[in-house]
Amino acid sequence: MSPFARLDSCLSPAPDAARVAFLRAQPFAHRGLHGKGLVENSLAAFDAAIAAGYGMECDVRASQDGVAFVFHDADLDRLTAEKGKLADRAASLLDAVILSGAREPLPRLDTLLHRINGRAPLLIEVKAPTRNVVRICRATRRALEGYRGPVAIMSFNPLVASWFRREAPHIVRGLVVTEEGKQGLRGRAERTLALWKAKPDFLAYDVRDLPSRFPARARQRGLPVLTWTVRNAAAEQVAFAHADESIFEIPGDG
Repeated sequence: MSPFARLDSCLSPAPDAARVAFLRAQPFAHRGLHGKGLVENSLAAFDAAIAAGYGMECDVRASQDGVAFVFHDADLDRLTAEKGKLADRAASLLDAVILSGAREPLPRLDTLLHRINGRAPLLIEVKAPTRNVVRICRATRRALEGYRGPVAIMSFNPLVASWFRREAPHIVRGLVVTEEGKQGLRGRAERTLALWKAKPDFLAYDVRDLPSRFPARARQRGLPVLTWTVRNAAAEQVAFAHADESIFEIPGDG
């Protein structure tokens, strides 16, 4: 075992296998099974994923008053007729914002959880681009209170997993990783430090970076490795060879 692998084992121990078994059980539809008339992160896209037998992945951001909404972008512009940042609006105002082409409002996370009702696994990517992660983490945990279905949170920001490890250790937590722009010794050091800080139960790894020693070591230690975003047959083969499951979009999705 290499020195890095030994340190990983000590500073970021592997989870109990039963805790993370659901992550290896099926592919996950990225932002729901969207495309072909279904808008990403819409309730209709999540309904389609459930009907097809998939797990699903969603993104969450916090409103100005600390409510978790299912939405990918920081700005409302691309997917609604509104302008400006989601985080600048109160939840009551966001409830009236309609997704373009979906004829439904931006879903709150608790609304999505009620809709799923444990019928399929859900990955929640927590969007937290700064060190101030408390508001979005609290909003996500509040929405998850009492939920009994298979669910996990994940984020590029290791402080998110670290917060959930302290404040809600029963919730499965993951670290999202890309090596884009972070090659070489400095990139490897940053990934290792993020792993030790987050102490995740699993990794969600950029498929463009596979194969890679970093996720390979994690798999050897018992951490599931999911890979994103799988959009074609070539990426699917990479995922099959080097990851435990895929986070995918159907061909033609935006």
